[in-house]
Amino acid sequence: MALRDYQEAAFLAAKDWLRKSIEPCLIEAATGAGKSHIIAALAYWLHQVSNGKHVLCLAPNADLVVQNREKYLATGNPASVFSASAGGTCLRHPVVFGTPLTVKNRISCFGSQFCAVVIDECHGVTPTVLAIVDAMKEQNPKLRVIGLSATPYRLGSGYVYQLDESDRPMGDNACRDPYFTKKVYTVKAHDLIERGFLTRPVIGAIHSDHYHTLDMEVNSKWQFSKEDIDKAYHGHGRKTAAIVADVVAQSRNRNGVMLFAATVQHAKEIMASLPPGLSRMIGGDVNTGKEARKKLVASFKAREFKYLVSVATMTTGVDFTHVDVIALLRATESVGLLQQIIGRGLRLDDDKDDCLVLDYAENLERHCPDGDIFNPEIKVSMKSEGAGEIKAVCELCGTENTFSARKNDEGFEVDVNGYFVDLEGIRIETEFGPCLPITEGAAKACIRLQAESLPSAHIDGRKSCVRIVRLKTTLRRVTAGTARENW
Repeated sequence: MALRDYQEAAFLAAKDWLRKSIEPCLIEAATGAGKSHIIAALAYWLHQVSNGKHVLCLAPNADLVVQNREKYLATGNPASVFSASAGGTCLRHPVVFGTPLTVKNRISCFGSQFCAVVIDECHGVTPTVLAIVDAMKEQNPKLRVIGLSATPYRLGSGYVYQLDESDRPMGDNACRDPYFTKKVYTVKAHDLIERGFLTRPVIGAIHSDHYHTLDMEVNSKWQFSKEDIDKAYHGHGRKTAAIVADVVAQSRNRNGVMLFAATVQHAKEIMASLPPGLSRMIGGDVNTGKEARKKLVASFKAREFKYLVSVATMTTGVDFTHVDVIALLRATESVGLLQQIIGRGLRLDDDKDDCLVLDYAENLERHCPDGDIFNPEIKVSMKSEGAGEIKAVCELCGTENTFSARKNDEGFEVDVNGYFVDLEGIRIETEFGPCLPITEGAAKACIRLQAESLPSAHIDGRKSCVRIVRLKTTLRRVTAGTARENW
């Protein structure tokens, strides 16, 4: 199996990290970059370099499990499926593709014979996935963890990695409690489009009314409230009909159209205005059975109908190459979901030149203020009132860190190393040491020092950029020369 040059570069970057570190790493690869090919290359190499140990490749759903396994089989090597939804629970072969719930339910089967876990769509690292990794690390403390995602960030907590490719710390304003230590490589959508590996998206003009969603705010569960959803979408028969008419008019010479609805009720209102013989709905209470869903997906891929209305599904892990119109009739809480939805139309197909993106729910204004759908605004949601940012230069290595700030009612100044100081520039002392302006409960050190795992004796309350209350010493490095002995 021959990799494209950027797939090879991503594989080599991950390979270099895995030889010298047991800390989790991540590859950012745009939708359509061929993550499954990179996963296949990594799985094969890990099996070889570990002297025959096994590799678990996790994906959030059966479709991705099947897709990723097929790419691995293309290398000429066998692989097992461990996913009830994908139809098997087999550990016969050294590379295993599975879904988290099935694996967790049989976690005792995954012991010290495994050297690594590869996580597809790793921005969605769930407690189940973390429990799997923790249990496997009990059997093999040197277990490697590699994640891949087109959208390596999460709503509210920001990016899911601590350091970028250049070892620059992401900072508290961009990430909170990231699982992955380092992003080792990025495959950018713009580059893939320029090179002809992805279809060019075109933001279309809206020739009708639109849904007003900018005043909708997420609740504690990071979801829009039912009341806001009802107000924005439901009962707007004329507005919805006019929007659907605009979608149909702009899709007249197009091949396949995906419309994304907010709720089942909303989707049914959309369906009422679409051509009956050319339209189907999936999600909610319609076509939810495994066989019915499989049949509908196959029918859409065969172009037996033109319009597919989706409710909370068909956003990840499905390839409809002929789709050349994405109509957003719902607002997305997260920019990650927005990009995943748009990605459904970016696959290459002989019958399309571009993909028309029609946004009727103010998503671009919400998530991409500069108008570039591949350059979203990623921020951490501040927990405390009056929170801002504090920049602190580490006194040991000179790295500039960015932390979330707490309220400063006294109006203290902050020195270059991130401590409160008085009018004479002297650090404000407490019984625990110099006073910090960072968020309450945040026991933080320089992110680069944490990643490089300096011994605790080298870090104290006056030498590091931030006083250590609880020093986490979980980060350890494995030298390249002893990689084979440490799998």
